[in-house]
Amino acid sequence: MKYQVVIAGFGGQGVVFLVKVLAICAGNRDIAFLGTENHGMSQRGGAVSCDIKIGDFTNPVIDKNQADVIIGLDSNESLRNIAFLKTGGTMVVNAKADYPSLPFAVARVDANAKALQGAFPIQGLNVYMLGVALASVKDFPFSIEEVKNAIMQMNPKVAQQNIKILQMAMNDCK
Repeated sequence: MKYQVVIAGFGGQGVVFLVKVLAICAGNRDIAFLGTENHGMSQRGGAVSCDIKIGDFTNPVIDKNQADVIIGLDSNESLRNIAFLKTGGTMVVNAKADYPSLPFAVARVDANAKALQGAFPIQGLNVYMLGVALASVKDFPFSIEEVKNAIMQMNPKVAQQNIKILQMAMNDCK
């Protein structure tokens, strides 16, 4: 398996958390992975993008036109990283209905609005968008059970809440 994911957002949205969840998924299956974690701006609310390559790679950075999926926790940050998405890739994006039409498969949901309406705590936006990816990306490299298991391993204290949010997102995409 070779699979490349860019996760883009702002500091405090949980970009690094998602990279770690996917890394745990890969590790649990004994699949090689390389990831980048961009911490500097994350502590200041600035733009953050992290890469994870799943499979036999030697360089953790995703080149332009190589990502299978971009998970955009912010609509503008997803567009800022669009050059990394390969032809045939999928954009999973937290965006309003006026998000521009793109020459890629796009799974768009306004997760901010759902959180503001009280469907889930805003801190769960990252997990919600991971659920959208699981439900919308045909060739996503991990199953729902593998992701749930990784979330449990990541932080057992909030795992049940995160799994509930993940499942909500998947149900919302049906």
